[in-house]
Amino acid sequence: MTTASPESVGFSSQRLTRVNDFAQSYIDEGKLAGAITMLARRNETFHFQPYGVLDLESGAPVQRDTLFRIYSMSKPITSAAVMMLYEEGRFSLDDPVGNFIPELAHLKVYDGMSETGMRLVDQRQPITIRHLLTHTSGLSYGFHQDSPVEEMYREANITDPDSTLQEMAEKLGKLPLISQPGAKWRYSNATDVLGYLVEVVAGKPFDKFLEQRIFSPLGMRNTSFYVPEEKLDRLSTVYGASVNGGIAPLDNPMVNRQTRPHTLFSGGGGLVSSASDYMSFCQMLLNGGILGDARLLAPKTVEMMRSNHLTDDLKPFAVGQSMSSDTKGCGFGLGFRVVMDIAQHGIIGSNGIYSWGGAASTVFWIDPAEELIAILLTQFMPSSHYPLRRQFQIATYQALIE
Repeated sequence: MTTASPESVGFSSQRLTRVNDFAQSYIDEGKLAGAITMLARRNETFHFQPYGVLDLESGAPVQRDTLFRIYSMSKPITSAAVMMLYEEGRFSLDDPVGNFIPELAHLKVYDGMSETGMRLVDQRQPITIRHLLTHTSGLSYGFHQDSPVEEMYREANITDPDSTLQEMAEKLGKLPLISQPGAKWRYSNATDVLGYLVEVVAGKPFDKFLEQRIFSPLGMRNTSFYVPEEKLDRLSTVYGASVNGGIAPLDNPMVNRQTRPHTLFSGGGGLVSSASDYMSFCQMLLNGGILGDARLLAPKTVEMMRSNHLTDDLKPFAVGQSMSSDTKGCGFGLGFRVVMDIAQHGIIGSNGIYSWGGAASTVFWIDPAEELIAILLTQFMPSSHYPLRRQFQIATYQALIE
């Protein structure tokens, strides 16, 4: 891939070196093994830089085609698939999801503890497709420690990679909701449920739908739920902080599932991709649903997706246990965080930026006002350990001069 000069799209080459310095410093200090940064403006890629190695043991350098587990950056792709079916008139956003997935039609709702155990009540309104897209369904992830429902999630092994999306829905159907649908924002398995919704409505496996309707039309040849054997040498290793200082490779089901064939296609966090592939997806969104000759969505659909759908009582929202600068001044659209008040957000950029990140410290954002796309891919958990996303955003925007 050829890259345009930064000056041709309003960036300073000199100031843009701060992006390189930011990323390289993490490598030099032993905080990351490798990374890629990629920037495009006005349909022109003007920065595409690999750093470090994809695996410390092998010493293989990160290349432009290195593969990364993008985890929750899978969610916008799943959301786009849902909205493609919405455009076809298959459902309305406020349709109850139970119309399509009966297992989720009559879940009880956790309402605190009584002397005899959990108090469970009926839903005041059904879970809708909009609730799933905005993480206001009452589902959870099992990450928190604030109710016994979270422990039930952890014990249920909701997204066992060797199960199926239908079996996932059956497990969720046996658990109570953490809150009433529409009452709270809670990061959850909602997008995995949306993947199953796509499977049910489209009448084909979710992975096949994505391949035929999104990946193939956009030329995303390196995006999939697991890496075939012939590409495994391009897959970056996931690291975490070592107890002795530095970093160490992680070995657990969450990082290993993408290295082998499996049957649960997690629309919430299961995809592996490359920087170029994900740039194609982002460019399609920035272009109003089209890339080249492939139109996936209408401009008005993308506009709805990148608009805030949260009422004031649902903001601010927190992805983890506590609020972070990532979500201050933000609302949430249909699959993305949306910056609404850049001053309150406290990180230079634009109102209207929509974005999301992944568990291994990956992130993308799209800035319609500046026609700008930014992607950072690395493999380090947890994503809250370093201020990578904030630093990358500042380094990028300080180089934008016109």
